[in-house]
Amino acid sequence: MSERESTEDIDPVTLEIMRNQFEGVAEEMGQVLITSSYSPNIKERRDCSTALFDESGRLVAQAEHIPVHLGAMPAAVTTVLEYDPKPGDVFVLNDPFEGGTHLPDVTMVSPIAIDGEILGYAVSRAHHADVGGMTPGSMPAGAREIYQEGIRLPPVRLVKSGDVNDDVMSLLLANVRNPGERKADIRAQIAANERAEKRLGDLVEEHGKGRVVAAFSAVMNYSRDRISAELADLPDGEFHARDVMEGDGVTDHEIPIEVAVTVDGDRIEVDFAGTAEQVAGNVNAPLAVAKSAVYFVIRCVTDPEIPPNQGCYDPISVAVPEGSLLNPRVPAAVVGGNVETSQRVTDVVFTAFAEAAPDRVPAQGQGTMNNLTIGSRDGGEDGFTYYETIAGGFGGRPTKDGMDGVQVGMTNTLNTPVEAMEAEYPLFVEEYGLRQNSGGRGEHRGGLGVVRSVTVESDATVSLLTERRRVAPRGIAGGEDGEPGENRISGELVPAKTTRDVPAETTITVATPGGGGHGLAEKRDPEEIERDRKDGKMEWDE
Repeated sequence: MSERESTEDIDPVTLEIMRNQFEGVAEEMGQVLITSSYSPNIKERRDCSTALFDESGRLVAQAEHIPVHLGAMPAAVTTVLEYDPKPGDVFVLNDPFEGGTHLPDVTMVSPIAIDGEILGYAVSRAHHADVGGMTPGSMPAGAREIYQEGIRLPPVRLVKSGDVNDDVMSLLLANVRNPGERKADIRAQIAANERAEKRLGDLVEEHGKGRVVAAFSAVMNYSRDRISAELADLPDGEFHARDVMEGDGVTDHEIPIEVAVTVDGDRIEVDFAGTAEQVAGNVNAPLAVAKSAVYFVIRCVTDPEIPPNQGCYDPISVAVPEGSLLNPRVPAAVVGGNVETSQRVTDVVFTAFAEAAPDRVPAQGQGTMNNLTIGSRDGGEDGFTYYETIAGGFGGRPTKDGMDGVQVGMTNTLNTPVEAMEAEYPLFVEEYGLRQNSGGRGEHRGGLGVVRSVTVESDATVSLLTERRRVAPRGIAGGEDGEPGENRISGELVPAKTTRDVPAETTITVATPGGGGHGLAEKRDPEEIERDRKDGKMEWDE
């Protein structure tokens, strides 16, 4: 083991320089992944995340990618450490019960070794457009167990001592649709992790091993001190909230999520006692996903500028009953938990904080990722799998309107450009624009949802995993609720969670929810009302 320095030996200027360098490593990993990948879901939508961890599996730095990926990544590294990683290895995993989130999110974990000594780990996570299972795109609405959702990978060595394990690669590719696309995206993730090792090696040459390792701990200490100070400024107390999921894809029964947030000095306890037991359908969320949503909200209500790393998480404890919706047992289906239940956890924790920090909490946003998957059952060269999360309305904020047509909460992807979508897939975009009047009225109105209407030009399977189709995004401080969303297939209104085989020339339309309003509508600035009318966004009453 190299000679270590003390964190006290790193002065503030050097710490800030090295913190930015660590974050630069994570950001460059992301650029390599995005520019090297093949599927539009990664190269266009950027549904991927990258991060740097220390030798103990603590998060050091992350790129500004997908919140639900990043907050759950530590669980993947902790699990891989149990498998005795060696220099030159790359572990691949997607098992939600062994460090993953849901099966389409494939994670690569690589030891970063300098002169044979492991100094840290490079981690990349990307949503692959198909990982097998009962439907193209691996997002089936009616799944009842994880085995129906795709190939399940515990941590296995995809690369050993620098050489790709062809047997593991073959096994993986034999169980997915579009294996050529999957192989290219997997290689892009390996390349991203390799870039991290190169860049960390450059930093060791610049600063020395001992200083780099000491700086890992120093940046975490810095973030821990800052977030602890922010938490100490919140009022002590216990704050409660409750919300529901709109069915699990098997039934339409509402599924409650309850939370108690306890602020005690510079620490926070978040307890989900009272939340529903795990359900038959696929909206169960692994514990790592629930924690990720909690971490996201606490960063939002404190100071989002605090560098995100393990230090931010240390003052936070999360308790979830085993066997519940947010901590299910094998073989629970979970593909919707990562994308939809995580959004509701975000909503309910924000609502609990509304009493403690009302000036920092917006009205509810769309509260869904509006997952649309379209794919062919033909696994040959003409087969395809398209996946998209569709933007909607952000909730009105204490001092300004909500944003129109943006990703909200636990996702942070771009959209697939119409040109790329029509070039890559047998799809034609009929309509794509903001949804008039969908934002809740208020002193600061909610953001507008969007309408995305797509015609599929060949026989295909369509899967929709959505929420906020019955229960509207709530307004706050007297603001009105946003408009719920709706899904249609060839004009027919269909449930929030639907999988259906459709013939060529079928049109799928997703109208996404608007955000809730903030404050009383009668207090809205008349100039803002007139601007909404001129822009065609809202038809305010005279």
